[in-house]
Amino acid sequence: MATFFGEVVVAPSRAGLDEEEEAREETPEDREIRREIEKKREIDVLWTWQAGGRAQEPLVCSRFIVAIGRNAAAFLSSFILDSVCWEVVGVVKLWNEWCRTSSTTNVLPTDSFCLFYRLISDPTVLLCQCSCYVAEDQQFQWLEKVFGSMQKKGLQVTILSTCPVADYKTQESTLTLASPFLKALKTKEFQEQVCCPLLEQPNIVRDLPAA
Repeated sequence: MATFFGEVVVAPSRAGLDEEEEAREETPEDREIRREIEKKREIDVLWTWQAGGRAQEPLVCSRFIVAIGRNAAAFLSSFILDSVCWEVVGVVKLWNEWCRTSSTTNVLPTDSFCLFYRLISDPTVLLCQCSCYVAEDQQFQWLEKVFGSMQKKGLQVTILSTCPVADYKTQESTLTLASPFLKALKTKEFQEQVCCPLLEQPNIVRDLPAA
């Protein structure tokens, strides 16, 4: 049960399972195919300081800003990254139905749709542009591998994402809304003042931003 509005609660579900398919015994060929698909869908996070294969202490990070989706990533490019103050320090490699990054092990800005930048004047500030689709079965991997490289203590995470105005639930007509507009959700640990009104019920956040 959620303790506050905006908390992500995962409920077990058996929707979509076919009884006959569930009862069918898996053959060795099926297991091999499943293993190959799972291996192909594994997410790799590459950092510039790990290029030589050396072990690295968790990255000290005070602020981590993640832009998810093409519009949010474009916002970062236009208003924040349009300077020489940032350097590329990492990349995410993934493969799914809608995203095909290459299998190269180099960290190249032209080779991925999910890049990490570090502020040169303050290396504890990181940005992430994630304009690619992260499938539902890959979201936990993404979180585990990205945040597994960072020190959690004192870390403030800000997520930027967008959704169509037609999906916004309100009593007034969406035709009269000034578009675009900004709303926020926050955890109970965040004690600072938010820069915009909070998102009203029953609106929710989905997919990777919710994760």
